[in-house]
Amino acid sequence: MDNPIRLHWLDPRDPHQPFPSPHLAMRDPNGLLAIGGDLSMTRLIRAYSQGIFPWYNPDEPILWWSPDPRAVLLPDAMNVSRSLRKSIRRDDYAVTLDTAYTSVLAACAGTRRHSRGTWLGPDMRLAYEELHRRGYAHSVEVWRGGELVGGLYGVALGRAFFGESMFSRANDTSKIALFWLCEQLRAWDFRLVDCQVASEHLKTLGAVDVSRERFLNLLRPAVNLPGRTGRWRFDLPAPAGREHLAI
Repeated sequence: MDNPIRLHWLDPRDPHQPFPSPHLAMRDPNGLLAIGGDLSMTRLIRAYSQGIFPWYNPDEPILWWSPDPRAVLLPDAMNVSRSLRKSIRRDDYAVTLDTAYTSVLAACAGTRRHSRGTWLGPDMRLAYEELHRRGYAHSVEVWRGGELVGGLYGVALGRAFFGESMFSRANDTSKIALFWLCEQLRAWDFRLVDCQVASEHLKTLGAVDVSRERFLNLLRPAVNLPGRTGRWRFDLPAPAGREHLAI
C-alpha cells in the first residue's frame, strides 16, 4: 500500500520558509500541498516560481496547490474559432494593459473559480494588489463605449504568465482579452501561460493538460529568463484592429 502523504504546515511568521516539493502534493484533493503561511510578496513569488499557487475560500485557512495534470496554454497556440475571430475583428472595442487593475480584480472576485464559490476574498485581493504595485501582477481590460466589459489578470515571472481569473460582461470579451494577451506575450517571447486547472472552456481556447513534471520542466527555465516588471503597455506590430487598441 502507498505511504500516506501528509499535508505540510507553513509558518505564517516566516515568509522565507521553503515550500515542500510539488511532487509531495496530495492526489485527493488533487494537488493540495500545504496549509498556512501568509500571502506576502516574498512567499507568493517563491510559490509561483515553483509551480505552486494559493486557492481557498475566505472562511478557510490558506491552502497551497500544485495539481497534476496542469493546464497550460502556449502563447502561439491559442485556438481562435471563426466566431471569435469575427469578434476580434470588430471595431467597437478597445483593449488596454494595466489600466484598470483594481476594477478587473473586483470583477473577478464576483466570479466562481472551478465551481468552488467566491474564492478571491479580501486578503487575496490585497495580496494581488501589492503584487501589481510591485510590477508582478498585470491586467488586460476590454472596453466598449467607455465601459469595462471584460478582462483578466495574472502574475508574470520571467517569461511565464500565471493566469488567475477572467470575467465577461459581454459576448466573447474575456476571450478577446486572452487573445490580445497571447499576442503580446508571443511578441515578448513568453514561453507559457499557466491555466492551473483545465476546464472545457479553457480547452476550447487551446489549453492542454500536461503532467506536473512536464509543467515544471517548462516552468523552471521560463521563470529564470529576463522578465518584464513594472506597468505593461502593448507594443505589438500593427495587426488588424490595431487602431482600436488604446495603448
